[in-house]
Amino acid sequence: MADKSMQGLVDALRAKRAQLEQGGGAERLAKQKEQGKLTARERVAALVDAESFEEFGLFAQHRQSSFGMADKEFPADGVVTGAAAVDGRLIHLASQDFTVLGGSAGEVHSLKVADAMQRSLKTGSPFVFINDSGGARVQEGIDSLSGYGQVFYANVLLSGVVPQISLICGPCAGGASYSPALTDFIIQTRKAQMFITGPQVIKQVTGEDISAEALGGADAHMAHSGVIHFVAEDDEEAVYVCRRLLSFLPSNNLDEAPRLPTDTSVDPNPQLNDVLPVDPKKGYDVRNVISGIVDQGDLLEVQAGYAMNMVVGFARILGRSVGIIANQPLVLAGAIDINAANKAARFIRFCNAFNIPIITFVDVPGYLPGVEQEYGGIIRNGAKLLFAYSAASVPKIQVILRKSYGGAHVAMCSKDLGADSSFAWPTAEIAVMGAEGAVEIVFRKEMQNATDKAARRAELIEQYRQAFASPYIAAGRRLVDDIIEPAHTRRHLAQALEYLQNKRDQRPPKKHGLIPL
Repeated sequence: MADKSMQGLVDALRAKRAQLEQGGGAERLAKQKEQGKLTARERVAALVDAESFEEFGLFAQHRQSSFGMADKEFPADGVVTGAAAVDGRLIHLASQDFTVLGGSAGEVHSLKVADAMQRSLKTGSPFVFINDSGGARVQEGIDSLSGYGQVFYANVLLSGVVPQISLICGPCAGGASYSPALTDFIIQTRKAQMFITGPQVIKQVTGEDISAEALGGADAHMAHSGVIHFVAEDDEEAVYVCRRLLSFLPSNNLDEAPRLPTDTSVDPNPQLNDVLPVDPKKGYDVRNVISGIVDQGDLLEVQAGYAMNMVVGFARILGRSVGIIANQPLVLAGAIDINAANKAARFIRFCNAFNIPIITFVDVPGYLPGVEQEYGGIIRNGAKLLFAYSAASVPKIQVILRKSYGGAHVAMCSKDLGADSSFAWPTAEIAVMGAEGAVEIVFRKEMQNATDKAARRAELIEQYRQAFASPYIAAGRRLVDDIIEPAHTRRHLAQALEYLQNKRDQRPPKKHGLIPL
């Protein structure tokens, strides 16, 4: 006979909780560990501050009575949801439990996730979704699909209001992959795969034989699709990256990012005076410039392996979070192609939504030419960069390092697109095009008639540089605010960020602009 005393009821509750917290049971939990993966609850514990997790819906159960499910109990219905703190700041989260029916998403499973997202919205706290699921729960049919739809809808409601981060720590296939795609950042481990249609379906339809890793592994999504933003070796690193990313972000669109007491020095960095090659045609790693300016040289690069001709990421200056965008001369000479434009535009729009100032480092020879780029829509995609910078109302600061040519000069946060402060190094060349190309067009006949063509060409190139490409010309037209010594760049940026912190930018009233998607 059951003990009905309070102590008996408490003991029964403790036993029931302990049972449910075991997920799919000891055997399945052990199998998860054998695969080198953390369990759903271990991932939560690794992510949040100790003793801070408050779970919602531990006792939630499905209501499906067909397909032999009437008498089956699924602990937490295969997903752990709740609230917790990360570095003392509130977040809401969901962590799918692969040991419970493969983490499949049934109706109640998805409703729990959507509920956690709604709580995130109400409290203005970031939402983190740890994915490890075999997909929709087939036994629940259309109810499962409806649950997915409610999660997608909630993703859109949260978009631009609170940061959303997805961790892909196991399979994420079919409709399940669209929720991460609707979030702001995706962190994928090397043990995880994400795709719409798996290798077997592709082989049946197209005859193409491809492995799951090659199709939807972390390297594939980083290098080719651009779907993900960070690659993690394992669950522990994924959680570390998530915590580090959250440290740069505000809790919501009405807050400012936390200002950390990091590096308060603005002393000159003499190494920056020598960071650029003497030969203007020679490449260099722009990350060396960035690390010489930001606090402790620390840059959290986003999509580091995708569209590598454009560098984007988060850093701090005097403890204040900033978004960094920079052309990368080591790749395609820093030219802007379709993928680079999309990568930068998306990052700009995130920073703008969450009040993060944007600093742009410019060394760009132009948009990348070629039939493939034209057919791929470089006009439409390149315009996204123009739109994103123009629409952004957060503080925008431009630093022109070297080349800044043609339409790409305008696109990289020029004064004409609303840059609040524009600085140029004395090495800056700002012109419609490079001096070599311009001379071929403007002085073609003169060079043909010259006795010493090479000498005359060199002379005309230098004349063109002095007349049009010099930063002093741009400064004289007020298209840059100041020409600065590279060593003092950090001080100038810190001062600009300080006086721009209360920036107000009035825009015409409208529902929203129409970015050229």
